[in-house]
Amino acid sequence: METISLKTLSMEGKIYVGTDVISTRLPLLTATQNNFVVTDDHVYVLYRKFFDKYFQNAEIYVLSSGEENKNFHSLNAILEKMAGAGMRRSSRLFAVGGGVVGDIGGLAAALYMRGISYVQIPTTLLAQVDSSVGGKTAVDLGGIKNVVGAFYQPCEVLVDPTFLNTLSEREIKCGIGEIVKYAALDSELFDILEQNLGKFSDVTFWKNLISTCIQYKVKVVEIDEKEQGERRCLNVGHTTAHAIELSSVLSHGESVLYGMLLETKMALMAGVCEKKYGERLLKIIHEAISLPPHIKTQSFDIETNAKKTLLDKKNREDHQITMAVAKAKGEWTILTLPFEKYKELLFAVNAND
Repeated sequence: METISLKTLSMEGKIYVGTDVISTRLPLLTATQNNFVVTDDHVYVLYRKFFDKYFQNAEIYVLSSGEENKNFHSLNAILEKMAGAGMRRSSRLFAVGGGVVGDIGGLAAALYMRGISYVQIPTTLLAQVDSSVGGKTAVDLGGIKNVVGAFYQPCEVLVDPTFLNTLSEREIKCGIGEIVKYAALDSELFDILEQNLGKFSDVTFWKNLISTCIQYKVKVVEIDEKEQGERRCLNVGHTTAHAIELSSVLSHGESVLYGMLLETKMALMAGVCEKKYGERLLKIIHEAISLPPHIKTQSFDIETNAKKTLLDKKNREDHQITMAVAKAKGEWTILTLPFEKYKELLFAVNAND
């Protein structure tokens, strides 16, 4: 079991990675206080024995799976059940599931009685390498992803790669999108992916990179917990990706891959990304996109996507689109474009895809 510490101004948390983290840490975390669990219907059915073993005395809220359920209605239902169950400030919330469960569960913990302790138990590759770490919690509102939320750190994150054995190819690919994002930021991870393009279909290959991704994110979050500076790098590909996700059938991680593809090409056209490096990065992105399932973006409308990016919370000025983009190996930068220029480049790079 590997232990990674995350220290911010708000608190110090621990991230445990390994196949023995559940049996080692969970009995300690559930002892001596009332526990409340947020999970989704897919995870609850799949891991019913896990819940019966570790949370037999806990209140469990089972959320309907899917991004569309990460909303105020669901959040209110969770908070009402917490209050009805008599949860106190000494109680602890456990978010067991993927990114949606972690986001809404963490926000419920942040709001209930102005904040109670919570633990992330991520069950997807995307949640294990990215969303469970760093304290971002949120729900969607008005067709905008994560627009209402809080920075609220979990006391512990329990990352058990064994959960990944039950994931579909599409769920693995969703997590790969975030790992490729880290490769665009970290030169060591970039080299690993570039040198192992033929291993992208091997789940074990990705499992071995979980700790590397977490350590990179921890380093960034410790520098900039509330995304005022350095943490903005973790949005590489995400401005366009969030709009794609809301406008198509693609998952978050798949959308990140396409967002990185389009934004890297725009950065090359705008002259802010070094040409040879950008071409190497695009090769990695294409390799990841080509993994099954082969979901295309035919349903993705450029005009609709461009308009949706205007609502992205990362934009700092009206009619300006702000993107974090790869600049060179191990380097990133902010690319801000007037809306009409962004739309022009988006049409151009999509036509050439």
